[in-house]
Amino acid sequence: MKNKHLPIMGVGPLYVILIIAMTAIGIILSVMEIIPIITIKSLKWLFIIIGILCVVVGVMLWVKAVIFDRLDTHVKRNELVTTGAYAYVRNPVYSAFMFVCTGVLFDYGNIALFILPIFYWFLMTVLMKQTEEKWLTNLYGQEYIRYCKRVNRCIPWKEKKHES
Repeated sequence: MKNKHLPIMGVGPLYVILIIAMTAIGIILSVMEIIPIITIKSLKWLFIIIGILCVVVGVMLWVKAVIFDRLDTHVKRNELVTTGAYAYVRNPVYSAFMFVCTGVLFDYGNIALFILPIFYWFLMTVLMKQTEEKWLTNLYGQEYIRYCKRVNRCIPWKEKKHES
C-alpha cells in the first residue's frame, strides 16, 4: 500500500451491490419459474421467522457499526476499530447486508435459493482477503493480525480468547 491511509470506501459497495443483485435476480428467476421453486409448506413459518431474525440482526449490526460506533469517523482518523460491533465481527457493515439478503431469501422460502448465502460468504471472504485485509495488515501490522485471530471475518461471534 503506497499511502498510509485507508480509502474511505473500499470494496464494500461492490460487495453489497453484488449480493443485493444476486438476491433480486434469484427471486425474479424463481418467480418467472426459470429456476425451480422448492418449498416445504410445513416449514413456511419457521423460514419466515428465521428470515425476520436475519433481517433484524443485519439492521442492528449495520446501525451499531455505522451510527453508534461511528465507522466513518474512525476511517477518517485512520484508526483501527476493534470495539463495539467490531469486537464481534471484522466486517459488520458487509455482514449486515449478508444477513439482510439471507433473511429476504428465507422469507421468500424457495429452498433452491438457499445456496446463495454460501456465495455471499465466499464472495466476502475472497474480496476481503484480496483487498481490505491486505491493506489493514500493511497499515496496522501485528495489531491487525492479532485482531484477526480473535474476531471472525463474516459471522458475529463472541471474541475468541487468544494468547498474545
